[in-house]
Amino acid sequence: MSEAREILFARPWITDEDRQAVLEVLNGHILTHGPQGKAFEEEFAAFLGSGAHCVSVSSCMAALHLAYLHYGIGRGDEVIVPAQTHTATAHAVEWVGARPIFVDCDPRTGNLTADSIAKAITPRTKAISVVHFVGIPCAMPEIAALAERHGLKLIEDCAIALGSRYEGRHVGLFGDAGCFSFYPVKHLTTGEGGMFVSRHAPVAEKVAKLRAFGVDRKHSERSIPGMYDVPALGLNYRMSEMAAALGRSQLRRLERNLAIRKENFARLKNGLAAAPNLQILDSEGNGVVSSHYCLSVVLEGRPTEVRNRLVTKLNLAGVGTSVYYPQPVPRLAYYRNKYGYDRQACCSAEVISDRSIALPVGPHLTGADIDHVAQTFVRIVKEETNV
Repeated sequence: MSEAREILFARPWITDEDRQAVLEVLNGHILTHGPQGKAFEEEFAAFLGSGAHCVSVSSCMAALHLAYLHYGIGRGDEVIVPAQTHTATAHAVEWVGARPIFVDCDPRTGNLTADSIAKAITPRTKAISVVHFVGIPCAMPEIAALAERHGLKLIEDCAIALGSRYEGRHVGLFGDAGCFSFYPVKHLTTGEGGMFVSRHAPVAEKVAKLRAFGVDRKHSERSIPGMYDVPALGLNYRMSEMAAALGRSQLRRLERNLAIRKENFARLKNGLAAAPNLQILDSEGNGVVSSHYCLSVVLEGRPTEVRNRLVTKLNLAGVGTSVYYPQPVPRLAYYRNKYGYDRQACCSAEVISDRSIALPVGPHLTGADIDHVAQTFVRIVKEETNV
């Protein structure tokens, strides 16, 4: 009898170098407002590429919130938001008093398209929020052109798209703001944390003040310690020096992380070819590079109950899974109760939420692990469908 194998869906990749980086900060006396945060911002900008200006923050949602605050979006305004995303994408809009207008996704990628966005634009629309779903880049040139044509701000939610590029340009550098997440199981972690990115240095400078109470001077800029003014209402969305040091250490092996994910994704996709009636969400076309956060499989023509049974069987067999995302955001209780829910407007999002299974491809997995996931998945699907 073969030894039972437990494969986690995701796991933080923490090394001795990461631990040492954090300990070095703790052995010092500067735990915030220090050199680690500034260095992390500069190094992250270098990874993204030319034109990136970065502001480290406490989470991706903090970055999103700051984007809407900076651009003055608020009560009476509308922001186009994907129906298929994490609730944080919509929450950031709600917190500034604007209304999220949910738009259905492309069933092949889970992303918004320029055509679907165009149909939702009204005189009250002030911004478009796009999400690069499970790391698959949206077709940004067309969406950016649409936003410019209508005079709309374009906010990119890049929470699980670090490493994703479209025609050579990193996502987050097409719109007016890019927002990244460093949650524990993302491509790079700071424990909790995020990054606000702009192509415009003055925007990044203003957001940097906004994330730190609206104070007008950094510590290094104060001729008399402790003296400053507050010309604008701000928040405390700062990142600690410990988190920044961890992020810098993780950034040094990000390319390796991405390469492993790409290899694991391709291997798993190939291994799933024997399973019947599956659609794998994947990037399309030349010049489109995914971050390969996970491999999301949509069970074609099968009800939610079948998906749920498959997940239970996979988990019992030691294969970790997840769902991206468990419900279209407008179907979640808060949004459903406030705005109502139109099923016909979210058909593709419902299919992905109700019939998909996210499988692991992270750097914690070996080739043998990937083969085991594929073989187990194919076996259980065939048992379930009597094929």
